[in-house]
Amino acid sequence: SNYRAGYDATVIDRLKKAGALLVGRANCDEFAMGSSTEYSSYHPTYNPWDTSRVPGGSGGGSAAAVAAGLVPFALGTETGGSVRQPAAFCGIVGSKPTYDLVSRNGVIAYGSSLDQVGINTRTVKDNAIVLSAIAGHDAKDATSQPVGQKDYTASLTGKIKPGLKIGVVDNALYADGMDGEVLAAIETAIEEYKKLGATIEHIKIPSFDYSAAVYFIISRAEAASNLARFDGVRYGVRSKQANTLNDLYCNSRREGFGAQVQRRILIGNYVLSAGHSAEFYGNACKVRHLMQRELLTIFNSVDLLLLPVSAAPAFKLGAFAESPLQMDLQDYFTSPANLTGTPAIALPCGFTKANLPIGFQLMGPHLSEELLFQTAHAYEQVTPWHTKHPQL
Repeated sequence: SNYRAGYDATVIDRLKKAGALLVGRANCDEFAMGSSTEYSSYHPTYNPWDTSRVPGGSGGGSAAAVAAGLVPFALGTETGGSVRQPAAFCGIVGSKPTYDLVSRNGVIAYGSSLDQVGINTRTVKDNAIVLSAIAGHDAKDATSQPVGQKDYTASLTGKIKPGLKIGVVDNALYADGMDGEVLAAIETAIEEYKKLGATIEHIKIPSFDYSAAVYFIISRAEAASNLARFDGVRYGVRSKQANTLNDLYCNSRREGFGAQVQRRILIGNYVLSAGHSAEFYGNACKVRHLMQRELLTIFNSVDLLLLPVSAAPAFKLGAFAESPLQMDLQDYFTSPANLTGTPAIALPCGFTKANLPIGFQLMGPHLSEELLFQTAHAYEQVTPWHTKHPQL
């Protein structure tokens, strides 16, 4: 509350140097922990298409602002899908670049091996314009990719790459619980790619079935470690109800974190504890490496992957208030890109009968942003979904 940053994040500094006019900050789940933007200290954000429903999360404020036409673009951070899932729920374009293609200097850490700055826009071209401004090596980020800035709009020809092969991930698209209207819209999008000249191959990626569980463990473990710094001494709320140092620590952390964040910190410390770290965190890391190796092999035979963003459209506010596991499963289809560090982009592909947006996503190998934008843009040019806007 009332905090003012002492310096700009690298992405903000680069946007300003590129001439961007920045309006302000957008709402999100506290510490980016949530999938609905209901767990915010500044109250929930509503979906512009239906204000009885969530905009997705954790970056629902950014997606809602773009969908409502308040701004042409907005940034968000992705740890497990916090840009792509809100983009799909709000009917816009959301991208997650390759891990550390975009500097994280100035970004509050949640899960450091997963976090990446993403972009919300109404069109693919706008997304590429913003990435062109913010991507590239930054000496202030020790894990930053050693690549220079480039123009990501150069590949936007309206046509796909000749001989493009898209792998449809069947164990995601036909997973249990898929909404019928969402499935039908994505199958129609696949047909559009066939018309554009793409070769479609139906594949299965067995490790993806474990991605939600792996993400659950790794993200909570890293959150517990990262948020340890908010102890009331160095960072965060400093309790006024403390007589001893131990009281200061305990009271500050209880007062400074909401219930959702406290729950994730407790789980994170549990999976890192001496009696459980090998069983949970150690095994999760092993499966993560398996996923990375599996994707490397798959991208030798297909150029891109196509899969859902979410099994259903935007849900009602409070729908999962009594079912935190269902809320956690919102990351089921998006977390593989974060766990493997690969880039992905979410696109609108239709609406339900209730006029709720539906989206799908494309995933590519590391540093394949140009191909992702080219392929997404070609689909966008032959479909009307990016031209639809909510009635406010």
